Amino acid sequence: MPWAYLLSVFPLGLLAVACYFARWVRPSGDEWCFLPVIREHGFSGMVTKFYVNDNGRVMNGVLVWLCGRFGVPGQQWFAPLSAVFILGILWTVTALTLRRAALVVPRGIPLCVASMMAVVFLLGSPNTYKTFYWPAASVSHTLPPVLACAAVIPFLLARQRRGTAVAFGIAVVIGLCIGTMSEQTTIVVLVVLVAALMMSFWSVGGLRCRGLRAGCAVGVAATVAGALILVTSPGSRHRRGRFGAAKDSSLLAPDSLAGAARGFAHIVIDTFSSWHYLGAVAAGVLLGLVMRRPDGAVPGPPRRPVLLACAAAVTFLIAGYLATLVAYPVFHAGVVGSTRLWNDFLFLYIVLVTALGTFLGLALQEVRLYRLHARVLQWVAAAACAAACTGLAPPLVHLGNQMRVRANAWERQDAWLRARVAQGAVVLPYAPTPIAKMTEPFGHGKRSWPSACVARYYHLERVNPAPQVR
Repeated sequence: MPWAYLLSVFPLGLLAVACYFARWVRPSGDEWCFLPVIREHGFSGMVTKFYVNDNGRVMNGVLVWLCGRFGVPGQQWFAPLSAVFILGILWTVTALTLRRAALVVPRGIPLCVASMMAVVFLLGSPNTYKTFYWPAASVSHTLPPVLACAAVIPFLLARQRRGTAVAFGIAVVIGLCIGTMSEQTTIVVLVVLVAALMMSFWSVGGLRCRGLRAGCAVGVAATVAGALILVTSPGSRHRRGRFGAAKDSSLLAPDSLAGAARGFAHIVIDTFSSWHYLGAVAAGVLLGLVMRRPDGAVPGPPRRPVLLACAAAVTFLIAGYLATLVAYPVFHAGVVGSTRLWNDFLFLYIVLVTALGTFLGLALQEVRLYRLHARVLQWVAAAACAAACTGLAPPLVHLGNQMRVRANAWERQDAWLRARVAQGAVVLPYAPTPIAKMTEPFGHGKRSWPSACVARYYHLERVNPAPQVR
């Protein structure tokens, strides 16, 4: 078995454990409100709720319906299926990019790199539960950036005009989906596409240049069209009005610009000081160290690497700041604490630091002493990948234990409530079962908004606070 497959056991094993823990997911937060709507009104009710009432993210309504139509099991299967989707996209993009660039790597390396990126993205989050296990947040902030990454796959596969035409069509569909899924990811996608368009004037030439520019233009047009559907929806207007962000000037007000800058600065400091992102860098270094051309020659570094790295850094900073600015009128200073919002641009950050690691690995191959220490450098990079996975394991196990305890308490209370409802009760006590800063009824002694949804879920008129689960 190639050694890269053995190294992949670390990230893939961690993902497998995380997927196993999904069996303990139970409804919380927004699910309390989604599930009764799906049960009583089906697909049309869920889509209408999002488009007309909640936030205008009509594609989110579709995905939430797909998950919620199966009830609690649908909540539990969401995380494993999304993990397979994310890993599959990253693995495919990595392998196709190498093939398109005519580069050869040992078997298993694309899977190893892709799984490391998936682990860092999903399990290295400040709040893994909201990033990975909570469908309501994942369909808005975890899946959209990965879906945007998937848009490049048809272009990497296209060899003839017919394939390119199909790729453009898929890009239009994905752009429309992203525009109606997440305002933050929409901003990130637009910034990246504009940056790629600008960089095409000095990095690529000929037919490839025209194809790249056309792809960027189509992506921008489709994403903007989707965003217009979202921001002009009754749900989006209702959401802005509910949070006092109805005025168009609120986004560009000095307080918003300064507040978003302070919030994004906190996010950047937290992100740059997080050690687990070194796992993505190490995976990129390992990829760069083992790259070869078909004839066995070492591939040269990219043109103008310093300029390329600076452009990537500026793109991330602009995209991250603008994504934070878009969220600021609704969340205000809460953009720092609402870590699920970070995922829209943290995925870009992981892709960029992995690419930076790859360039570093290629540069190391140019060093004269590399031949003497090639194996040592490769083993160091591999050990760093394994160490990153090992470091992420204890927090994941701790979260899994919390999920198991909550699932047991939730099941006991669920059975008790259903038994009393069957006996004719219309008002019952409910004890919150919080986890990972999720909103629960009567949190901190207050009648928070999920209380009405819990009552509707159990066919009750009202639920009252209870000191503990019965």
